[in-house]
Amino acid sequence: MNGSTVVRHSVQYGFKRTDFPSPQSHGAFVILPEKPADGSPWVWYAPTFVTGDRPLPKPLHEWYLRPLLEAGFAVAGVDVGESWGSPAGRTGFNEFYHLVTRQFALSSKACLLPQSRGGLMLYNWAAEHAECVRCIGAIYPVCNIRHPQRLETVCKAYELTSEQLLAQIDRHHPPERLAPLAAAGVPILHIHGDRDEIVLLENNSGDLIRRYQALGGPGELIIVHDKGHEEVPEYFERPELLEFFLHQGASVACGS
Repeated sequence: MNGSTVVRHSVQYGFKRTDFPSPQSHGAFVILPEKPADGSPWVWYAPTFVTGDRPLPKPLHEWYLRPLLEAGFAVAGVDVGESWGSPAGRTGFNEFYHLVTRQFALSSKACLLPQSRGGLMLYNWAAEHAECVRCIGAIYPVCNIRHPQRLETVCKAYELTSEQLLAQIDRHHPPERLAPLAAAGVPILHIHGDRDEIVLLENNSGDLIRRYQALGGPGELIIVHDKGHEEVPEYFERPELLEFFLHQGASVACGS
């Protein structure tokens, strides 16, 4: 990946945004609050795209991110392309994590906000760095790497054949990589619709939360009835998810 070499300053959600180069990526961003909360909590959103005509995050996410910024959270993300949680993407994530926690003095424990394919990205990183994760609050996240309609795309990102990928599935399939997160007591909250035909509820959030609870992990699933893979208030204006992050950020401040 060719990282951006230009630092750019702008305003997003009413707060100062800085876009900057990050190794093994197309670039990264941080939005800083006017006054950081105790412990310098931050939300890491994925997938992030800083290039092209469909940047993420976007205005849709303001309902969550503006109140968090007002509460003293930073918001950040890195563009590792369509990595789908591949080892190369995880390397880019890890370099970004060390860069922002050092350069911007953010908490060593990130609050993760994966959406859709951001699920594979952040869960596969989190499984290898559970000590760096405060909580995970997800919106219809992709958790199932085996889905046949997705396998070809994932294999391309991993630079593996389907046979090779399935032979090492335990290294890349989030529901089978939850033990470190459960041992660390990382709280997880998923919001997922029962009419989602792109990221099926049972094969993704349902399976992951069920397995996490079986491991003793604090996991919760909110099922949105009669909604699919949509950009609607039932997902993107959810008080429970906002309160989840605010509460966990306060826990960071308390050092727990």
